[in-house]
This record gives sequence, C-alpha cells and structure tokens, in this order.
Amino acid sequence: MSTQLPPQIQNQVAQLQQVQQQAQSLAMQKAQMDSLQKESEMALEELEKVEEDAVIYRTVGDLQVKSNKEEAVAKLKDKIETLSLRLQSVTRQEERISKRFTQLQEQIEQSMGNQAQ
Repeated sequence: MSTQLPPQIQNQVAQLQQVQQQAQSLAMQKAQMDSLQKESEMALEELEKVEEDAVIYRTVGDLQVKSNKEEAVAKLKDKIETLSLRLQSVTRQEERISKRFTQLQEQIEQSMGNQAQ
C-alpha cells in the first residue's frame, strides 16, 4: 500500500485545512467583537449614571471630542447594536463553516474507506 494519497483526497484535505483556518479566523473576530460589545455596554452603564450636565468626552479616532450625555449615549447604543448585528452574522458564518468542515471530514473518511477496500 502506498503512502501517497490520491489527488481527490489531497484536494479534500486541503479544503478541510482551509475551512479550519476560516473557522479560526471567525472565532478570533467573534471574540474581538464580543469584547468590544461588552466594553461598550459597560461604558453605557457608567454613562447612564452620570449627571445630564456633566462634561463628557468621547473618542473619535485619535481625538477626544467634547460631547453631551444624550449624544454619547446614542452613539454607544448605535455601536452596541452594530456589534450585535455583526456578531449574529459571524455566528451564522461559523455555523456554515462548521457544517462544511463536518461534510469534508465525512467525505475524506468515506474516500479513505473506499481506498482501503
């Protein structure tokens, strides 16, 4: 029996590795977005405790911009909503990638089983 895999199986293994890399990338993105969302939610909680006339600065790029509480709260809520939508999207992508990974594993196992016979 040769140790060289047929081209079809080699292709499937390469696809499996690619899908695995995509899954890892999505997991990292999801973790970053989740962290940003939690951070934003904590900031919103603290901001809601502040007096209405308090001086507030928010970060815009590399700058700190003076803002009022109402505007800062609105911006944070928008950010949280956007992150939530992006997290939902990444979760759906993860599910699709996971299904594809499972399909490829099954195909490889089936191909290897057929080769052994």
